[in-house]
Amino acid sequence: MLKREIENTLITWKNKQNKKCLIIRGARQVGKTFIIRKFANKYYQNFIEINFIENPSYKKIFENDLNIETILMNISLYVRDAKLVPHKTLIFLDEIQSCPNARTALKFFSIDNRFDVIASGSLLGLNYKEVSSYPTGYVEFINMYPLSFKEFLWANNVNNEIILKLKNCFDFLIPVNETINDKILQYFKEYIVIGGMPNIVDTFIKNHDFNEVITLQRNILIDYRNDITKYADPSEKVKAISCFNSIPGQLAKENKKFMYKFFDKNGRNSKYYGCINWLLDAGIAIMCNNISNLEMPLIAYKMDDYFKIYMADTGLLVSMLDDGTNIEIIEGNLGIYKGAIFENIIAQILHTNGNNLYFYNKNNTLEIDFIITKDFKITPIEVKANNNKSKALSTTLKNNPELNGIKLIYGNVGKKDNLITLPLYMTMFL
Repeated sequence: MLKREIENTLITWKNKQNKKCLIIRGARQVGKTFIIRKFANKYYQNFIEINFIENPSYKKIFENDLNIETILMNISLYVRDAKLVPHKTLIFLDEIQSCPNARTALKFFSIDNRFDVIASGSLLGLNYKEVSSYPTGYVEFINMYPLSFKEFLWANNVNNEIILKLKNCFDFLIPVNETINDKILQYFKEYIVIGGMPNIVDTFIKNHDFNEVITLQRNILIDYRNDITKYADPSEKVKAISCFNSIPGQLAKENKKFMYKFFDKNGRNSKYYGCINWLLDAGIAIMCNNISNLEMPLIAYKMDDYFKIYMADTGLLVSMLDDGTNIEIIEGNLGIYKGAIFENIIAQILHTNGNNLYFYNKNNTLEIDFIITKDFKITPIEVKANNNKSKALSTTLKNNPELNGIKLIYGNVGKKDNLITLPLYMTMFL
């Protein structure tokens, strides 16, 4: 059974005295339903699951009056064997995007405070306009992502003692034991091609069949495209699929700036930006904006019309490429596109860790892959799959000696002046 860090967050939420209803947001198949069921069965006397897609009739629970007594009466009427014991029952509203009235009702559950309520569902198809009264101030949000690399290591029976040793090397800039470093880098390559979708990771751990991994990943991609067709606004469907399908090709360009003309010669920001936002809100993609200056606060220098788009799960990106790409990555034989794949996995990890993602491109002559804030300071990051020198990063640090830069490599820990070198997997500590 896969161990997920979010379980500790759920325990903290449960122990709050006057808790709000909880909404867990995340893309399709990141494990939301599984972790909520596991949490409920472990920590509650009673568990009521209401899935609005599997059982559309449950929507009737929230028709007409939304006062809490009517809702509770309707639950007991429509949900077989439902036991509503105050302060000992978790009510799970799954696929809540399909029942806007249930979203409104979260306010009344929070005010009543007798029952813990968790709502979830993929971000796909969430239509805020359909909610008559959004429960602002009465809900708490948690974002759930594919398995992190730490969780992937747990799945592979790498114990916490090893991970703590790696963290110590990160904190004190001590080179990692070469044997351990090589093994963790090998796991990291597997993480790139397998990704973090729980069912896929669990399947690979059991049978180590890369062909089955690809099949499962491509099935998810089919589901994503189907969801776009089903849920996106009619005027956005074709455009959203075009944007989605173009991501691998966009990342293959030397200049990875997302360009609409890549798939539409008349494409422009005003025409397609809504589609991009749809993919971001669905948890399918990640945006990384260019900034015009290396100054705080970074958001003040964000360029809204100059950005890169990454896949939220790198394993899914790999599955969008030619057959055999996964093996080439594992064996280290991939050519120029390896840089794009390694850049995508770093974007994924930084995003999962809560970083706002920026990059720095100055007049198309100097580009830094990522700019984040670390210890309240601007930190430029370069990703080097081939361990080559980084002219752009060196120039930036020379011109800004007050900054500390990070170069992520397929290698070990090191430091020279204001440049820190880290193995790629240590991104999990940023």
